[in-house]
Order: sequence, then structure tokens, then C-alpha cells
Amino acid sequence: MSSLNYKHLRYFWAVAAHGTIARASEMLHVTPQTISGQLRELEEQMNARLFEKSGRKLALTETGRLVFSYADEMFRLGDELQDVMQGRIPGTALTLTVGVAMVVPKLLAYRVLEPVLHMQEPVRLVCQEAALADLLADLSVHKLDLVLADAPLSPALNIRAYNHLLGESGLSFFATHQKARKYTSGFPHSLDGAPMLMPTASSALRRSLEQWFERQDIKPVVVAEFEDRALMKAFGEADAGVFTSPTAVEDDVVAKYGVRVIGRSEDIKERFYAISAERRIKHPAVAAITETARSELFTSS
Repeated sequence: MSSLNYKHLRYFWAVAAHGTIARASEMLHVTPQTISGQLRELEEQMNARLFEKSGRKLALTETGRLVFSYADEMFRLGDELQDVMQGRIPGTALTLTVGVAMVVPKLLAYRVLEPVLHMQEPVRLVCQEAALADLLADLSVHKLDLVLADAPLSPALNIRAYNHLLGESGLSFFATHQKARKYTSGFPHSLDGAPMLMPTASSALRRSLEQWFERQDIKPVVVAEFEDRALMKAFGEADAGVFTSPTAVEDDVVAKYGVRVIGRSEDIKERFYAISAERRIKHPAVAAITETARSELFTSS
């Protein structure tokens, strides 16, 4: 392979970090066509595919993840060198790199991670969102310090990591004010035939909801399914249907999306876990996350 073109590598790193060519082009102030051409040249130089399509985003291939790990370290060191040359001392802040599983509600993830922002010792928080399997793979090679998930690590996976239960919450059902007037009275049986926004079949919550509906003899009409629950809430805000969120962040959902609570269920419990590579939590930021979640966030639900 000829000498590595670092401009190509920088463009690759930007696309991998931001998920799309469009976002990378905004950051780098170049056209998407320029970035696409540079990526093709880099893949030809390495004789390997670095990206594959994943919906509207680009996902790294196995080779792409390897290249990204090296590129990320190289550009981090470059930024550190700039800090040194400008008189700043590197390493003055702890770094916490957290992977958030796509099925974890974003408002809840924020509430869980918020204590890091208020620590006496400064912490640089780095958040990544992906499918749980991809995050656990990164955790296993120490690319992540922590993974937030709605299910514990399965013993069937050959990954050396440990589950730390943050807490559990009942489930609240939400709708726009117009729909709430129709479905609040007689809840939960009012949901029979109601338009429902649901998590995808791979979600633990989906299975719990279906079992609960069956026990209640309720048959809602599933109008859409989502991996990203923030997107589900956006559809709910637009009056597409009834949606759910943990009761622990009920007030946040109402304030952010302008919807109303039409009912709650304590029969459906969502559990949330911090998964780390260490059995005993040593990272002070991780300790702050787990302690606050257990003592404040989930107790109030």
C-alpha cells in the first residue's frame, strides 16, 4: 500500500464520527461530493470496504472499525499536541466514553448521565449511540467505559463485562391533548383499537407490552414501530398515535413534547443497566452515575 493520505483519513474519521457524509461536510466545510470521492480513494488504497449502508446512515465495517480506532487515536494526539503548543496541559479532565443503546429513551439517558456534568472534578463526556451488540463489542476491546442498556448482558455472549442495575420504572402512556381526551377515560381498555406507536420486535419492552395487552384483552392498532424511541416520541408529538416512556421521566416527556399522560401501568417494568468491563466500579464518573440513578431517579417513579 502506498503512503497513507492523511486528508483522506481525516474525511473518513469525520464521516465515521458523525454518521453521515452530510454532517461531515458541514463540519469540514467541503461538499459531500468531495468527501465521497476521498472515501472512494481511501477504500481503493486500502483495498477494503470501510462503510456499509444502515438505513440513512453509514455503518462501519469490521475493517472500518479497526481503521477508525487508529484514526481516532491519531487525531486525539494531534489535538493534544495543539493544546500543549497553546500552553494548555493535557489530561486535566477525566474522560468518560459511554455507549447508549438505541432502545434506551434519550431523556432517561440524559437524566442518568447528567450527574457527570456537575462533578467537582471536570469530566469530558463522550456519548455514542448504536445497537447494543455493537456497543458491547466496543466495550470488550475497551473503546467504551460504560454501556447503558435496557437489558443485562447475556451470559451466552463471550464478553467479559458486568451488569450494574440502575433501577426500574413503571410505564406511562402519552398522547396529544386531542387524543388524550378520547383515551384517558376507561384506561387501559380505552386503548383497544387505538393507534399505537411501538418499539421494534427486538426490544424487551415490545414483548412486555404485547403480553400486557394480551392479559388485558386489548388489541391496539400498531401504526409504526421504532428502534429509536426519541423518533417514536416525535411521531407521538405529531399526533400519529399513543406512545410510552418510563414513568421515571414522565414530567420530562410532558414538558419536552407537549403531550398528556393518559394512564400508567406498574405491571410493565422497564429495567436499566450500566454495563462495564469492571466488576467493582472504580471510575468516579461511573460511580456518580450509578449512585444518583439508584438514590434519586428511579426512586421517584
